[in-house]
Amino acid sequence: MTIYSLYIFDRHCSCVYYHDWHRSLRAKVATEGNILPAVSHEVYSKPTEGDVSGTPTPSYPGSRLALSSSTGIVVAVNEQPPPTPATVATQTATQATTSSLSFDEEAKLVYGVILSLRNLIKKLSGRDEQFVNYRTSTYKLHLFETVSGFKFVMLSDPNTDSLRFILRQIYAGPFLEYVVKNPLVSMDSKERGIDNELFRLSTDRLVRNVSVFS
Repeated sequence: MTIYSLYIFDRHCSCVYYHDWHRSLRAKVATEGNILPAVSHEVYSKPTEGDVSGTPTPSYPGSRLALSSSTGIVVAVNEQPPPTPATVATQTATQATTSSLSFDEEAKLVYGVILSLRNLIKKLSGRDEQFVNYRTSTYKLHLFETVSGFKFVMLSDPNTDSLRFILRQIYAGPFLEYVVKNPLVSMDSKERGIDNELFRLSTDRLVRNVSVFS
C-alpha cells in the first residue's frame, strides 16, 4: 500500500497545490495559461521567481541554485552539461512513462469526479450524507472539505483504509500554519497557487510518516 498524490482545490474550483510521491505515470506539464503559477514546479510550464513566503523554489533546468529535498538547504550547482547518450536514453524512458493528459486536464477531471459524486450522493441520500472516498481497481480517492470550501484530495493504493485523518492533519497543521496564518498569502486569489516551501516540506514530512506510505 502507498500514497500516490495530493491535490488542493480552492472554492473557485482551481487547483492551488499539487504534490506526488509514487506515481507510475507522471503528469505532463500543464498548458500555459490553464494553471495557476506556484501550484507545483513539476507541472508548471514556467519557473516562478519565488514563493509567497520569500523562500526559494526548487531549481529548474539551467538554474544555478537547487533546494535539497533531504535538508531543505539551498546549494549551488553547475550549469547542466551537454546531454550524453545515456542522458538522452533516460529522458526518452521518462517520456515513455508520462501520462497522455496534461496536468490542467487531469486536475479538471479529478475535480469533476468529486463534484459529480458529491452532488449525486446529496440527491440520492439527502444533505446529511457526505462523500468521503471511492475506490477503483487501481486507486482510491479520499476527500476532506473545509467549511471555507477548500478540498483536499488524496489518491492512494485501492486497498488503503480511509486517509481523511491525514488530510485533516494537513489542514489543521501545515495549511493553517503556513498558508492561512501567512499574511503574504491571499486566500481569495485567482492568480497564484499556495506553494511555499515551508508548507510543501511540512506536508511531505507528514505524509511520509503515515504507516501506509512506502
